[in-house]
Amino acid sequence: MLRYLLRRLGWLVGSLFLAGSAVFFLLRVLPGDPAVTLLAVGSPPEQIEAIRHQLGTDRPLLTQYGDWFGGLLTGHLGDSLFTRTPVLDQILDRLPVTLPLALSAFVASILVAVPVGVFAALRRRNATGVAVSGLAQLGIALPIFWVGIVVVWLVAVQGRLLPPGGFPRAGWQEPGAAVESLVLPVLTLTIAQASLLVRYVRSATLDVLGQEYLRTARSLGYSLPRALWRHGLRNGAAPVVNVLGVLLAGSLIGTVVIESVFALPGLGSLLLTSVKSRDLPVVQGTVFLMTGTVLLVGLAVDLLQRLIDPRLRGQA
Repeated sequence: MLRYLLRRLGWLVGSLFLAGSAVFFLLRVLPGDPAVTLLAVGSPPEQIEAIRHQLGTDRPLLTQYGDWFGGLLTGHLGDSLFTRTPVLDQILDRLPVTLPLALSAFVASILVAVPVGVFAALRRRNATGVAVSGLAQLGIALPIFWVGIVVVWLVAVQGRLLPPGGFPRAGWQEPGAAVESLVLPVLTLTIAQASLLVRYVRSATLDVLGQEYLRTARSLGYSLPRALWRHGLRNGAAPVVNVLGVLLAGSLIGTVVIESVFALPGLGSLLLTSVKSRDLPVVQGTVFLMTGTVLLVGLAVDLLQRLIDPRLRGQA
């Protein structure tokens, strides 16, 4: 297990290096110039060159890359081209919005999808089970931004139960208003993610129901719920855990769209604003952080699968 962990950590470091390099160079390929963004339309070339020199974007590309990568090794993601504040500080300022949103939606998706998926598997020949599977498939097919718009229209516009968007200026110093502002975004993300998870939980449960050890447990007098709990839970958990890793990563990435729909000042809105203004250090830092989080989640999922399923421990 230790040998496998060390090898996976090596792959993680290499993946982070490749991801950071890809983010840096791909952003330089995209059209647009931060210096032009800062100046008025029709500014003289001399003024544009002066701004480029001030920002440091006129230096050789490899020099810029070396400075940025060297900063990564010391935990410095660079400074914003426009506000001149550290990128890491801007990201940390937005995390109190994005992190509760992503984690709440992830936990809610599990609490909803696991019992619903098991129910759909047990009632697979019943009209109710078929209807649940159909609704889950519909939830997967619907675009998440459209789901958000419908949720706002039903709950905020028609029902007038919750605010349609925004976040309190005081942040979590107003906990009641902060929670209210996240309810609809969390609900939207939960609908999209739980729909996907229901399908996988249903498939994993159906696979367990067809196994010999479950039939043996039933023949020994176990009820179906008890047999599933005692013998099916661990065997069916391994493939579902893999999907949970994808789901957790998707929760973070999905906030980019959700925060735009609900006007939340999180990492997603920071990323979109920085892309529009060509604030490259902020874009690089935000994308690198999200990529690193996805890779770390993947590592955690691999290790958890090996702890759950002993058959995987002997594999290289």
